[in-house]
Amino acid sequence: MRYSVKDFHIKIPEELIAQYPYKERGDSRLLVFDLRNNTLKDDYFRNISNYISSNECIIYNDAKVINARIFGVKNETGARIEILLTRKLNELEWYAIVRPARRIRTGTLINVSKGHELEVTGEMGEGLFKVRFSKPVEYKDLENIGEIPLPKYIKRKPVKEIDGPRYQTIFSRKYGAVASPTAGLHFTDRTVNEIKQKGAVFIPVTLHVDWGTFKPVREQDYRDHKIHKEMYEIPGESARRIKKCVEEGRRILCVGTTSIRTIETAVDKNGNIRSRKGETSLYIYPGYRFKLIDGMITNFHMPDSTLILLVAAFCGKDGIKRAYNHAISQKYRFFSYGDAMLILKR
Repeated sequence: MRYSVKDFHIKIPEELIAQYPYKERGDSRLLVFDLRNNTLKDDYFRNISNYISSNECIIYNDAKVINARIFGVKNETGARIEILLTRKLNELEWYAIVRPARRIRTGTLINVSKGHELEVTGEMGEGLFKVRFSKPVEYKDLENIGEIPLPKYIKRKPVKEIDGPRYQTIFSRKYGAVASPTAGLHFTDRTVNEIKQKGAVFIPVTLHVDWGTFKPVREQDYRDHKIHKEMYEIPGESARRIKKCVEEGRRILCVGTTSIRTIETAVDKNGNIRSRKGETSLYIYPGYRFKLIDGMITNFHMPDSTLILLVAAFCGKDGIKRAYNHAISQKYRFFSYGDAMLILKR
C-alpha cells in the first residue's frame, strides 16, 4: 500500500486561490458532502442551517490570531530581518521563526519598531529560534508593532482595515494563534442564532494554530512526517457539555481541523472526554479511527498538507479527490479566505 502525499495531489489553479475575503461573511460558497448517500451539493454558507438539525453539537475553536509578524534590523549590520512569533513562553521570551536564518546566530541583537529590541538566545532547528525581548511584550502590544501573519499563498501585504477583523473568526477570544482556524471565518452572528434556534448547541475549545500548519509534507511516506506541537485547552464546562451531548446521542460536528485534533486528543478509546490543557502533536491521516466525530466544516486545503490528509482520513482518498475536483470545476475559492465544505457521516 502506498503512503505518498502525491496520491492526494490535485492541481489548484492559481486564480482560484482566494487573495481577499468575501465582502461579507457568509457569502462564501458551501459544498455539502453527504457520505451516507455519497452526494455533493452546491450551496452558500449562509444557508448552512438548512443542513443542521436540533440534534447537533457544534464544537468550535475560539483561538484568536496575534499580530505575530514583526520586522526589524540587525544592530550589527542594519540588515532587514523578519520575525514570526510562534509561541509566548513568558513575559520576555518567545519562540520565533527568524528570516533569513542564515544571518542569525545566538547572541544576534535585532531592533524592532516602537523601541523594542530582542536578542536571539537559542536555535531550535528548522529556522525556529528562542528570542528574548528587552521589555515585556503582551499580545495587545503586538497590535501596534506587528501585523497579521497572512499565509504565503496570499500574495499581498496585510491590509489592517480588512485583515484585522476578517482573519479572525466571530468566535475568537483567546490570543495565541499564528494562523486563523479558517473554517470558522464563514460564520456570522445571524447564522449562529439560526442554528441555536433549532436547538443545536455550540461549545468552545481552544487550539492555538502554530506555524507548522503550513509546513508541507515532503517525506516519501507521509506517516514519517513530524507534526509540530500546538497548545490546546478543553475547559471543564466544555468537557461536561460535550459529554452530555454524547450521552444524548447528538451528532458531533467540528468546525475545522483544529477542533477535530483538539477533541480527538482529549477523548479516550471509549469516547469519554475530560477537561485537559497542554500540547498536542496528534497527526491524523488515512487509516485513523475517529473516536467522536460525526461531521466537519472545513475549508479547502493545500494538496501537500497534513490538513488534507486529516480530511481524507474522514471521507476517504477517493472522496476528497472527487470533492476537490468538483470544487475546481465549479470555480470554488481555495485556502484560508476561500469557500467551505460540510462533510456529514451520519
